[in-house]
Amino acid sequence: MFGKLAGVISADMAIDLGTANTLVYVKGRGVILNEPSVVAYHTRDGKKQVLAVGEDAKLMLGRTPGSIEAIRPMRDGVIADFDVAEEMIKYFIRKVHRRGGFAKPKIIVCVPHGATPVEKRAIRESVLSAGARKAGLIAEPIAAAIGAGMPITDPTGSMVVDIGGGTTEVAVLSLGDIVYARSVRVGGDRMDEAIISYLRRQHNLLVGESTAERIKTQIGTARMPEDGRGASLDIRGRDLLNGVPKETEVTQAQVAEALSEPVQQICEAVMTALESTPPDLAADIVDRGVMLTGGGALLGDLDLALREQTGLAISVAEESLNCVALGTGKSLEYEKQLAHVIDYGS
Repeated sequence: MFGKLAGVISADMAIDLGTANTLVYVKGRGVILNEPSVVAYHTRDGKKQVLAVGEDAKLMLGRTPGSIEAIRPMRDGVIADFDVAEEMIKYFIRKVHRRGGFAKPKIIVCVPHGATPVEKRAIRESVLSAGARKAGLIAEPIAAAIGAGMPITDPTGSMVVDIGGGTTEVAVLSLGDIVYARSVRVGGDRMDEAIISYLRRQHNLLVGESTAERIKTQIGTARMPEDGRGASLDIRGRDLLNGVPKETEVTQAQVAEALSEPVQQICEAVMTALESTPPDLAADIVDRGVMLTGGGALLGDLDLALREQTGLAISVAEESLNCVALGTGKSLEYEKQLAHVIDYGS
Protein backbone atom coordinates (compact mmCIF):
# COMPACT_ATOMS: atom_id res chain seq x y z
CA MET A 1 0.00 0.00 0.00
CA PHE A 2 2.83 2.40 0.81
CA GLY A 3 6.01 2.76 -1.23
CA LYS A 4 9.46 2.23 0.20
CA LEU A 5 10.05 5.96 0.09
CA ALA A 6 7.51 6.54 2.88
CA GLY A 7 9.50 4.32 5.21
CA VAL A 8 12.70 6.21 4.48
CA ILE A 9 11.31 9.71 4.86
CA SER A 10 9.02 9.23 7.82
CA ALA A 11 10.27 8.60 11.32
CA ASP A 12 6.79 9.01 12.80
CA MET A 13 5.60 6.09 14.87
CA ALA A 14 2.73 4.71 16.90
CA ILE A 15 3.37 2.91 20.17
CA ASP A 16 1.12 0.42 21.94
CA LEU A 17 2.63 0.80 25.40
CA GLY A 18 1.14 -2.33 26.93
CA THR A 19 1.44 -3.77 30.42
CA ALA A 20 2.84 -7.03 29.01
CA ASN A 21 4.27 -6.06 25.59
CA THR A 22 5.21 -2.88 23.77
CA LEU A 23 4.60 -2.78 20.02
CA VAL A 24 6.00 -0.09 17.72
CA TYR A 25 4.43 0.77 14.37
CA VAL A 26 6.44 2.95 11.97
CA LYS A 27 4.52 5.00 9.42
CA GLY A 28 4.57 3.29 6.05
CA ARG A 29 6.23 0.13 7.40
CA GLY A 30 3.76 -1.41 9.85
CA VAL A 31 4.52 -3.10 13.19
CA ILE A 32 8.27 -3.61 13.30
CA LEU A 33 8.89 -4.21 17.00
CA ASN A 34 7.09 -6.36 19.58
CA GLU A 35 8.93 -6.88 22.86
CA PRO A 36 7.99 -7.46 26.51
CA SER A 37 7.52 -4.29 28.59
CA VAL A 38 10.28 -5.27 31.03
CA VAL A 39 13.40 -3.40 32.16
CA ALA A 40 16.31 -4.80 34.18
CA TYR A 41 18.52 -2.34 36.04
CA HIS A 42 20.91 -2.11 38.95
CA THR A 43 21.20 0.83 41.31
CA ARG A 44 24.60 2.40 41.73
CA ASP A 45 25.07 5.42 44.03
CA GLY A 46 21.32 5.96 44.11
CA LYS A 47 21.03 6.06 40.29
CA LYS A 48 19.33 3.39 38.21
CA GLN A 49 21.49 1.99 35.42
CA VAL A 50 19.57 0.06 32.77
CA LEU A 51 21.14 -3.30 31.92
CA ALA A 52 18.55 -4.84 29.58
CA VAL A 53 15.19 -4.03 28.04
CA GLY A 54 12.50 -6.15 26.39
CA GLU A 55 13.20 -9.79 25.53
CA ASP A 56 16.58 -9.90 27.37
CA ALA A 57 15.11 -8.34 30.51
CA LYS A 58 12.10 -10.69 30.54
CA LEU A 59 14.42 -13.69 30.83
CA MET A 60 15.68 -12.13 34.09
CA LEU A 61 12.21 -11.74 35.72
CA GLY A 62 12.19 -13.64 39.01
CA ARG A 63 15.79 -14.75 38.49
CA THR A 64 17.87 -11.70 39.42
CA PRO A 65 20.50 -11.44 42.19
CA GLY A 66 19.95 -8.85 44.93
CA SER A 67 21.86 -6.09 43.12
CA ILE A 68 19.75 -6.27 39.93
CA GLU A 69 16.03 -5.67 39.60
CA ALA A 70 13.82 -6.66 36.65
CA ILE A 71 10.49 -4.82 36.65
CA ARG A 72 7.56 -3.95 34.44
CA PRO A 73 7.27 -0.15 34.41
CA MET A 74 3.63 -0.42 33.22
CA ARG A 75 0.87 -1.53 35.55
CA ASP A 76 -2.77 -1.80 34.48
CA GLY A 77 -1.95 -0.09 31.19
CA VAL A 78 -0.46 3.05 32.77
CA ILE A 79 3.02 4.05 33.88
CA ALA A 80 3.92 2.83 37.37
CA ASP A 81 7.62 3.77 37.31
CA PHE A 82 8.19 7.03 35.46
CA ASP A 83 12.01 6.94 35.10
CA VAL A 84 12.21 3.31 34.04
CA ALA A 85 9.33 3.74 31.55
CA GLU A 86 11.15 6.67 29.95
CA GLU A 87 14.31 4.59 29.55
CA MET A 88 12.26 1.78 28.01
CA ILE A 89 10.55 4.09 25.49
CA LYS A 90 13.95 5.62 24.58
CA TYR A 91 15.41 2.18 24.03
CA PHE A 92 12.56 1.09 21.73
CA ILE A 93 12.70 4.33 19.72
CA ARG A 94 16.47 3.91 19.27
CA LYS A 95 16.06 0.26 18.32
CA VAL A 96 13.52 1.12 15.62
CA HIS A 97 15.70 3.94 14.23
CA ARG A 98 19.06 2.23 14.44
CA ARG A 99 20.39 4.01 11.38
CA GLY A 100 20.51 7.34 13.20
CA GLY A 101 20.25 10.71 11.48
CA PHE A 102 16.46 10.82 11.90
CA ALA A 103 14.47 13.90 12.73
CA LYS A 104 12.61 13.77 16.02
CA PRO A 105 9.54 11.60 15.37
CA LYS A 106 5.92 12.43 15.99
CA ILE A 107 4.57 9.64 18.21
CA ILE A 108 1.00 8.55 18.91
CA VAL A 109 0.51 6.35 21.97
CA CYS A 110 -2.66 4.51 23.00
CA VAL A 111 -3.91 4.88 26.57
CA PRO A 112 -6.63 2.99 28.49
CA HIS A 113 -9.99 4.77 28.33
CA GLY A 114 -10.03 4.95 32.13
CA ALA A 115 -6.62 6.68 32.40
CA THR A 116 -6.72 9.79 34.61
CA PRO A 117 -5.44 13.20 33.39
CA VAL A 118 -2.37 12.70 35.61
CA GLU A 119 -1.64 9.29 34.04
CA LYS A 120 -2.11 10.71 30.54
CA ARG A 121 0.27 13.55 31.29
CA ALA A 122 2.86 11.07 32.63
CA ILE A 123 2.71 9.07 29.38
CA ARG A 124 2.91 12.21 27.22
CA GLU A 125 5.87 13.60 29.19
CA SER A 126 7.72 10.28 29.06
CA VAL A 127 7.32 10.13 25.27
CA LEU A 128 8.45 13.76 24.84
CA SER A 129 11.46 13.21 27.15
CA ALA A 130 12.34 10.10 25.14
CA GLY A 131 12.82 12.26 22.04
CA ALA A 132 9.45 12.84 20.36
CA ARG A 133 8.76 16.26 18.85
CA LYS A 134 5.01 15.80 19.35
CA ALA A 135 3.10 13.24 21.41
CA GLY A 136 -0.52 12.33 20.71
CA LEU A 137 -2.77 10.00 22.69
CA ILE A 138 -5.56 7.79 21.38
CA ALA A 139 -8.05 5.81 23.49
CA GLU A 140 -7.27 2.08 23.46
CA PRO A 141 -10.79 0.89 22.52
CA ILE A 142 -10.83 3.15 19.44
CA ALA A 143 -7.37 1.91 18.40
CA ALA A 144 -8.45 -1.73 18.94
CA ALA A 145 -11.60 -1.26 16.85
CA ILE A 146 -9.70 0.43 14.01
CA GLY A 147 -7.06 -2.32 14.09
CA ALA A 148 -9.76 -5.01 13.97
CA GLY A 149 -11.19 -3.40 10.84
CA MET A 150 -14.50 -2.42 12.43
CA PRO A 151 -16.52 0.29 10.62
CA ILE A 152 -16.40 2.71 13.55
CA THR A 153 -17.09 5.84 11.46
CA ASP A 154 -20.54 4.50 10.43
CA PRO A 155 -23.65 5.74 12.28
CA THR A 156 -24.18 2.25 13.71
CA GLY A 157 -23.10 0.71 16.99
CA SER A 158 -20.02 -1.52 17.26
CA MET A 159 -18.79 -3.19 20.44
CA VAL A 160 -15.15 -4.03 21.04
CA VAL A 161 -13.70 -5.88 24.04
CA ASP A 162 -9.94 -5.38 24.28
CA ILE A 163 -8.35 -7.77 26.80
CA GLY A 164 -4.79 -6.63 27.47
CA GLY A 165 -2.19 -7.55 30.07
CA GLY A 166 -3.45 -5.17 32.74
CA THR A 167 -6.93 -4.02 31.73
CA THR A 168 -9.98 -5.09 29.77
CA GLU A 169 -11.61 -2.25 27.87
CA VAL A 170 -15.23 -2.68 26.82
CA ALA A 171 -16.50 0.02 24.48
CA VAL A 172 -19.45 0.82 22.26
CA LEU A 173 -18.48 3.01 19.31
CA SER A 174 -20.50 4.94 16.76
CA LEU A 175 -19.62 7.73 14.30
CA GLY A 176 -15.91 7.36 15.05
CA ASP A 177 -16.11 7.98 18.78
CA ILE A 178 -16.90 6.30 22.10
CA VAL A 179 -20.56 6.21 23.15
CA TYR A 180 -19.89 4.12 26.26
CA ALA A 181 -16.67 2.65 27.62
CA ARG A 182 -15.64 0.87 30.74
CA SER A 183 -12.19 -0.19 31.82
CA VAL A 184 -11.85 -3.03 34.32
CA ARG A 185 -8.52 -3.87 35.86
CA VAL A 186 -8.52 -7.49 34.85
CA GLY A 187 -6.45 -8.96 32.04
CA GLY A 188 -3.65 -11.41 31.29
CA ASP A 189 -1.73 -10.51 34.47
CA ARG A 190 -4.77 -11.14 36.67
CA MET A 191 -5.21 -14.51 34.98
CA ASP A 192 -1.58 -15.41 35.77
CA GLU A 193 -2.09 -14.36 39.40
CA ALA A 194 -5.27 -16.48 39.59
CA ILE A 195 -3.31 -19.54 38.39
CA ILE A 196 -0.50 -18.89 40.92
CA SER A 197 -2.91 -18.56 43.86
CA TYR A 198 -4.93 -21.62 42.75
CA LEU A 199 -1.79 -23.81 42.66
CA ARG A 200 -0.70 -22.46 46.04
CA ARG A 201 -4.11 -23.21 47.60
CA GLN A 202 -4.90 -26.55 45.95
CA HIS A 203 -1.45 -28.09 45.47
CA ASN A 204 0.76 -26.28 48.03
CA LEU A 205 2.94 -25.45 45.04
CA LEU A 206 4.56 -22.09 44.47
CA VAL A 207 5.24 -21.22 40.82
CA GLY A 208 6.62 -18.06 39.22
CA GLU A 209 4.99 -15.65 36.76
CA SER A 210 6.63 -17.21 33.72
CA THR A 211 5.34 -20.70 34.63
CA ALA A 212 1.82 -19.33 35.18
CA GLU A 213 1.96 -17.61 31.79
CA ARG A 214 3.08 -20.86 30.13
CA ILE A 215 0.13 -22.73 31.72
CA LYS A 216 -2.27 -20.02 30.49
CA THR A 217 -0.96 -19.93 26.91
CA GLN A 218 -0.59 -23.70 26.48
CA ILE A 219 -3.69 -25.14 28.17
CA GLY A 220 -5.64 -22.08 29.40
CA THR A 221 -9.40 -22.26 28.85
CA ALA A 222 -12.43 -20.24 29.92
CA ARG A 223 -14.78 -23.25 30.00
CA MET A 224 -14.70 -26.58 31.78
CA PRO A 225 -13.58 -29.32 29.31
CA GLU A 226 -16.37 -31.71 28.29
CA ASP A 227 -14.58 -34.76 29.71
CA GLY A 228 -14.01 -32.92 33.02
CA ARG A 229 -10.22 -33.06 32.62
CA GLY A 230 -8.92 -31.87 29.22
CA ALA A 231 -5.28 -31.61 28.22
CA SER A 232 -2.54 -31.57 30.86
CA LEU A 233 0.87 -30.00 31.37
CA ASP A 234 3.79 -30.97 33.64
CA ILE A 235 5.07 -28.00 35.63
CA ARG A 236 7.74 -27.43 38.26
CA GLY A 237 7.61 -25.25 41.32
CA ARG A 238 8.45 -25.23 45.03
CA ASP A 239 6.60 -27.47 47.45
CA LEU A 240 5.36 -25.15 50.22
CA LEU A 241 5.17 -27.97 52.79
CA ASN A 242 8.83 -29.04 52.74
CA GLY A 243 10.45 -26.27 50.67
CA VAL A 244 11.94 -28.49 47.96
CA PRO A 245 11.31 -28.23 44.20
CA LYS A 246 8.72 -30.63 42.84
CA GLU A 247 7.00 -31.47 39.57
CA THR A 248 3.24 -31.88 39.21
CA GLU A 249 0.63 -32.24 36.49
CA VAL A 250 -1.95 -29.52 35.86
CA THR A 251 -5.10 -30.25 33.85
CA GLN A 252 -7.27 -27.94 31.75
CA ALA A 253 -10.17 -28.47 34.16
CA GLN A 254 -8.03 -27.09 37.01
CA VAL A 255 -6.98 -24.09 34.90
CA ALA A 256 -10.63 -23.40 33.99
CA GLU A 257 -11.46 -23.43 37.70
CA ALA A 258 -8.53 -21.13 38.49
CA LEU A 259 -9.55 -18.67 35.75
CA SER A 260 -13.28 -18.67 36.53
CA GLU A 261 -13.13 -15.41 38.51
CA PRO A 262 -11.26 -13.23 35.95
CA VAL A 263 -13.38 -14.69 33.13
CA GLN A 264 -16.54 -13.87 35.11
CA GLN A 265 -15.32 -10.28 35.61
CA ILE A 266 -14.85 -9.88 31.84
CA CYS A 267 -18.36 -11.31 31.21
CA GLU A 268 -19.84 -8.91 33.77
CA ALA A 269 -18.10 -5.92 32.15
CA VAL A 270 -19.64 -6.86 28.79
CA MET A 271 -23.11 -7.28 30.35
CA THR A 272 -22.84 -3.90 32.12
CA ALA A 273 -21.84 -2.25 28.83
CA LEU A 274 -24.84 -3.78 27.06
CA GLU A 275 -27.18 -2.53 29.81
CA SER A 276 -25.74 0.99 29.53
CA THR A 277 -25.94 1.20 25.71
CA PRO A 278 -28.72 3.28 24.07
CA PRO A 279 -31.41 0.92 22.67
CA ASP A 280 -30.83 1.65 18.97
CA LEU A 281 -27.11 0.99 19.28
CA ALA A 282 -27.80 -2.13 21.35
CA ALA A 283 -29.94 -3.39 18.47
CA ASP A 284 -26.98 -2.84 16.08
CA ILE A 285 -24.75 -4.87 18.40
CA VAL A 286 -27.27 -7.75 18.36
CA ASP A 287 -26.95 -7.71 14.53
CA ARG A 288 -23.19 -7.35 14.37
CA GLY A 289 -22.02 -9.12 17.49
CA VAL A 290 -18.99 -8.30 19.62
CA MET A 291 -15.33 -8.21 18.57
CA LEU A 292 -12.63 -9.51 20.96
CA THR A 293 -9.11 -8.08 20.62
CA GLY A 294 -5.90 -8.16 22.67
CA GLY A 295 -3.76 -11.07 23.88
CA GLY A 296 -6.44 -12.18 26.37
CA ALA A 297 -8.83 -12.84 23.47
CA LEU A 298 -6.65 -15.86 22.63
CA LEU A 299 -7.63 -17.65 25.86
CA GLY A 300 -9.22 -20.95 24.82
CA ASP A 301 -13.02 -20.91 24.49
CA LEU A 302 -13.35 -17.37 25.86
CA ASP A 303 -15.58 -16.47 22.90
CA LEU A 304 -17.85 -19.44 23.71
CA ALA A 305 -18.00 -18.52 27.41
CA LEU A 306 -19.03 -14.96 26.50
CA ARG A 307 -21.56 -16.21 23.95
CA GLU A 308 -23.20 -18.36 26.63
CA GLN A 309 -23.42 -15.42 29.02
CA THR A 310 -24.59 -12.72 26.58
CA GLY A 311 -26.38 -14.64 23.85
CA LEU A 312 -24.53 -12.50 21.28
CA ALA A 313 -22.33 -13.56 18.39
CA ILE A 314 -18.72 -13.18 19.59
CA SER A 315 -15.78 -13.14 17.18
CA VAL A 316 -12.03 -12.90 17.79
CA ALA A 317 -10.10 -10.39 15.66
CA GLU A 318 -7.68 -11.88 13.14
CA GLU A 319 -4.52 -10.30 14.54
CA SER A 320 -5.89 -9.83 18.04
CA LEU A 321 -2.44 -9.36 19.62
CA ASN A 322 -1.56 -6.55 17.22
CA CYS A 323 -4.96 -4.86 16.90
CA VAL A 324 -4.21 -1.91 19.18
CA ALA A 325 -0.81 -1.26 17.58
CA LEU A 326 -2.29 -1.53 14.06
CA GLY A 327 -5.14 0.80 14.97
CA THR A 328 -2.81 3.33 16.57
CA GLY A 329 -0.67 3.09 13.42
CA LYS A 330 -3.68 3.67 11.16
CA SER A 331 -4.54 6.79 13.15
CA LEU A 332 -1.04 7.99 12.19
CA GLU A 333 -1.49 7.06 8.51
CA TYR A 334 -4.99 8.59 8.25
CA GLU A 335 -4.49 11.41 10.70
CA LYS A 336 -6.76 13.88 8.87
CA GLN A 337 -9.77 11.55 8.92
CA LEU A 338 -9.15 10.51 12.53
CA ALA A 339 -7.98 13.86 13.94
CA HIS A 340 -10.95 14.02 16.34
CA VAL A 341 -9.80 10.90 18.25
CA ILE A 342 -6.14 11.95 18.69
CA ASP A 343 -5.36 14.16 21.68
CA TYR A 344 -2.18 16.22 21.36
CA GLY A 345 -2.79 18.09 24.62
CA SER A 346 -2.91 21.84 24.96
